[in-house]
Amino acid sequence: MIHTNVSRRKFLAGSYILLAGTLAGCSRNTKTNAELGSPALPSAFASMYGPLPNEQFPLPAINLDKIPERFLRREIAYQTNENVGTIIVDTKNYFLYLIQENGRAIRYGVGLGRAGFEWSGRAFVARKAVWPTWTPPEDMIARQPELEQWSWKNGGMPAGLDNPLGARALYIYQGSKDTLYRLHGTAEIWSIGKAVSSGCVRMLNQDIIDLHRRVPNQTPIVVL
Repeated sequence: MIHTNVSRRKFLAGSYILLAGTLAGCSRNTKTNAELGSPALPSAFASMYGPLPNEQFPLPAINLDKIPERFLRREIAYQTNENVGTIIVDTKNYFLYLIQENGRAIRYGVGLGRAGFEWSGRAFVARKAVWPTWTPPEDMIARQPELEQWSWKNGGMPAGLDNPLGARALYIYQGSKDTLYRLHGTAEIWSIGKAVSSGCVRMLNQDIIDLHRRVPNQTPIVVL
């Protein structure tokens, strides 16, 4: 189909604004990638997943060729009875949804470790951490004794680019009980959309940073 220069400029500009809205806030009029069919999407995603040089540990840009496009962050139509602001983790399809107004949700791709499949139900975000330390659970240390150096008694693994929790972590509780369920960042971009050997719910570092700033403590979470 042949477009005039004016219509093409309007189309591309509209597509860029649409995806940029997922960075700055919630856009009520956004469409899904399939609805758009826009040639401008790759550059918009590149901006969304570009380098973050001002982080405590500067993050490089993400190589988007390593991730199926369906697992990249976007706002979509999503019908649910859950309240606005609720986090829903769909472990079957490797998606996390943050419920928005007017039947919308921000959708993120996730990877799931063994612990990510072991728990389901309702809970809430008890605390959030920026560049958290990591302490392997005892059963992991039993399997991998070399991880003893990062045990609780030794203070855990310091924050950094190689830390398994990545740039941010959300800690999930039921009442006063820690479920040991975590939403966290990862540098292992290949693991998004897959089941891996360890961990809970892992997200691209740029995505967990985005989610971390959007949700306060006490945010409800539903794991399906």
